[in-house]
Amino acid sequence: MDDCPKDICAVTDSSTEGVPASQPPLDPNGTTQRSPEELVARAIAPVKREFLRPPPSSRTTQNSPASDTNVKQPQANVVQEKKSKRQLKRERRQEQNSPLNLCPEIAKTGDVNACSYKDKCRFSHDIEAFMAQKPADLEGDCPFIKADAPCPYGLACRFAGTHKDNAPIATSNLLKKSSEVNGLSKDVQKLLWKNKMRFTKADAVVKSLGLAGPNWKVKKLVDKEEDEVGLDGSHAADETNCKKVVDDSVDCSECPSTFPAAVNAEEACETDELRPLKKAKLVVDEKCSDEGEDATVLENDNEKNSAETELADNVLAEPDRSPKICNLKDATVLEKYNEKKSAETELADDVHAEPDKSLKIHPREKMLIDFREKLYLAPLTTVGNLPFRRVCKTLGADVTCGEMAMCTNLLQGQASEWALLRRHSSEDLFGVQICGAYADTVARTVELIEKECTVDFIDINMGCPIDIVVDKGAGSFLLTKPLRMKGIIQAASGTVDKPITVKVRTGYFGGKNRIDSLIADIGSWGATAVTIHGRSRQQRYSKLADWDYIYQCARKAPSTLQVLGNGDIFSYLDWNNRKTDSPELSTCMIARGALIKPWLFTEIKEQRHWDISSQERLNILKEYVRFGLEHWGSDKKGVETTRHFVLEWLSYACRYIPVGLLDVIPQRLNWRPPSYYGRDDLETLMASDSAADWIRISEMLLGKVPDGFTFAPKHKSNAYDLAENG
Repeated sequence: MDDCPKDICAVTDSSTEGVPASQPPLDPNGTTQRSPEELVARAIAPVKREFLRPPPSSRTTQNSPASDTNVKQPQANVVQEKKSKRQLKRERRQEQNSPLNLCPEIAKTGDVNACSYKDKCRFSHDIEAFMAQKPADLEGDCPFIKADAPCPYGLACRFAGTHKDNAPIATSNLLKKSSEVNGLSKDVQKLLWKNKMRFTKADAVVKSLGLAGPNWKVKKLVDKEEDEVGLDGSHAADETNCKKVVDDSVDCSECPSTFPAAVNAEEACETDELRPLKKAKLVVDEKCSDEGEDATVLENDNEKNSAETELADNVLAEPDRSPKICNLKDATVLEKYNEKKSAETELADDVHAEPDKSLKIHPREKMLIDFREKLYLAPLTTVGNLPFRRVCKTLGADVTCGEMAMCTNLLQGQASEWALLRRHSSEDLFGVQICGAYADTVARTVELIEKECTVDFIDINMGCPIDIVVDKGAGSFLLTKPLRMKGIIQAASGTVDKPITVKVRTGYFGGKNRIDSLIADIGSWGATAVTIHGRSRQQRYSKLADWDYIYQCARKAPSTLQVLGNGDIFSYLDWNNRKTDSPELSTCMIARGALIKPWLFTEIKEQRHWDISSQERLNILKEYVRFGLEHWGSDKKGVETTRHFVLEWLSYACRYIPVGLLDVIPQRLNWRPPSYYGRDDLETLMASDSAADWIRISEMLLGKVPDGFTFAPKHKSNAYDLAENG
């Protein structure tokens, strides 16, 4: 490949012979040769002429699926790849019955008798059949070998030949447990599945603010039906289950929630007593929403306690007043009364200590995070996973944030959504990003995250432009609903002590910016920082970010609100210019620039253009693969999952153009790279936008792909104006 530039020059010279002087010469791409300035004006990367090459006549582009045969498949195959849930379920069952689906306990220990389920186990116990069909081991060492503990995947590991035989079995999961946190426990997941998780703080704040989601009345009707079922004798059993959950988890907040709108546990128990007490509860609701003071709630609760005491005495004194229901009420009222008396002092202290839960801590009194001058890796969909964030941390990132998670999916206990919240021990300043449409949903989610996860801040996405998010009333749709934005921020900040940050766009419609009119209010609502992406939802990722408008918003922001800018940061010069033009900015968030060249953080800290070599880029990919195998596993499934995300990342990384190949530096994010030769074969391969070439790079890292393997990028990343990230 060293002779390629000379050959290209010869072709260029011969192609200009016989051309009239009035016609400009053509470059190897078959287009008119233009000066670097003209190319930049057309958003085309000005690659040096000696490195240009004609575009391949037939190739597998990013928009089409690719296999290991380097043959472009028809677009119809993409539709055929979609399978119904029934087909996927059938394939999973067939896979479970396969000898390759070895029982994890047997794979870990190598002992057929290690599985406690014996013949009832849904996995295979045939070690010989598994070893006969297992693919050959991959080159390299097992990623878990450095932990001085056996690999948790045992015989199923694709690096089983490098395992140590003398390591104790009891510490097989030591590495993952010590390095990653924020996992979803089975107990919490079951409570979420059954809709029995209690959100006392969130519901109290939402109620005091007078906010409720669209399912609030529906939920109350469901609760009413459950209460009617309880009159048939199941209520006592529900209370027994409630007590059991409290005893097991030692957390009263995980008690089954049948009244999510209750201010405290007392109201949840007494609303199904008698009709007069329901009216008293409505009075409390009105006062709570109008005045927002829990002291009033406490006063009314005391009145209801005395009324309930008299009611219990009357029920005992006149047991024959209602023969069908009175006996049940007798036992229920007395039992709940005794429970309330034991908890009355503690609940009263809580209310006095926090007289107004919606404003219990002023935003300036919250634990703040100083984002100034810190390099902030934006939450990135799909590619911004935990292994990628670890790579960015090694290259200089200061602040990391997990991928955007939907509030409804988190509250439903979906394991795939909770995986987006996982945090590695190397992420010393870490936040999670959530997206929701209503105040009650977001408030419950932040309360759950604060209780179950270890995070430094919680970011609320109000700028995601993706249709499926906007159609649900979340993301950038909230930019058209300032009052709903206010309710969400107030409910979230009033529920948790963690700093609440917000990510927005300039507006919903192009040319109709509105964040400047809300920037002062966002701080008073309870947010500690706001990130402004300099594009509208309608604009998505087309054109350049409007940094002048970001500067305008930063100047209007109160001193207590940190303003972060976002959009098109792709070199240390971009970073310096943004900070110099607007000293009011705390820092700049780096998003797509990190996907294309994650060493951008190093360039900013060292203030240089890094002409990174192809081998150095390959080493970064190798490090990512090692992190991915530690995170997703070193068995067959983990290897292929790692391969998939490597390919997703390569669909962005191929846009990078080495510094030594450009006539004008630095590269701009909106430049379209032409077809060009690299300085060596590996650099040429990395510059390809063919999915088949990405697969070849993955085979250099993870071995040969399985038979019938296909890949199509999730984000179709050759279009610069698509909505990749929120």
